[in-house]
Amino acid sequence: MKNLAVVIALFLLISNTLFAQVSINTENSAPDLSAILDLKSTAKGFLPPRMTTVQRNTIASPAEGLVIYNTDEKALNVYNGIVWNSMVPIPAFSCGLTISINHVVSGGVAPVNKTVAYGTVNGIPDELSKCWITSNLGSDHQATAVDDATEASAGWYWQFNHKQGYKHDGITRTPNTEWITSISESSDWMTANDPCNIELGAMWRIPTYTEWHNVLITGGWTSLSDPWNSGLRLHASGFLGCNEGSLNQCGSGGYYWSSTQVGALYGWGMYLENGGIDMYNSNQAYGFSARCVRD
Repeated sequence: MKNLAVVIALFLLISNTLFAQVSINTENSAPDLSAILDLKSTAKGFLPPRMTTVQRNTIASPAEGLVIYNTDEKALNVYNGIVWNSMVPIPAFSCGLTISINHVVSGGVAPVNKTVAYGTVNGIPDELSKCWITSNLGSDHQATAVDDATEASAGWYWQFNHKQGYKHDGITRTPNTEWITSISESSDWMTANDPCNIELGAMWRIPTYTEWHNVLITGGWTSLSDPWNSGLRLHASGFLGCNEGSLNQCGSGGYYWSSTQVGALYGWGMYLENGGIDMYNSNQAYGFSARCVRD
């Protein structure tokens, strides 16, 4: 009879676990009906796995909603299905302040892991209410001159409506995967693929054709020195060729995507060269710089 009682108790415990709820320290009260796991205590807390950022980034295929405590950040991290988000309280945004972004390869956008401080500015002619970052997405810092040809100032490059960014140091492209030489897609740059939105936050995005066109025309930009002397500090960061992804014109020309498509094969971009500045429809397979904006 004693063994039978033990078997019945184990059966009830297993049934409770499989078909109902798991509760710990709830002997004086029933578990909450909305919880699959209910922990009750007035003297002790819940301790999630603790690890560094490097250790966290080695987790293979993290599940959406996975939680860890980051010992580097001193904060909980939650995986949202695309990137790890820190649960550090975010202060209200004010344009003009610097924003610090932790870029990580695991998000499928950044080609390398690094933390970047981006300056922000508003009051740009004909887009006065918009806030812009003052350096290219993926750059270590703002360019030092209009013809600054360094990788640290150039930032990363993107193909139209693709979220993967590419770093190029003049010799090696990272990631050095097979380059997409032809893109045929029927949409503007989608939010799910927008590197500004993914890396900087939900309010950020790649500028539209209209926004770039307004800034160009109202600013009276006709030569490279004009956008460089504006609040945006746009410079000649070059581009990646559509046929092989090699670096071209770094230090002599700047090429920036808009989020607006022209047709299945082309997207609107803005080019900055000594010979002129204008909007033009470009092959979507080119790798152009990204400069982010928010309303």
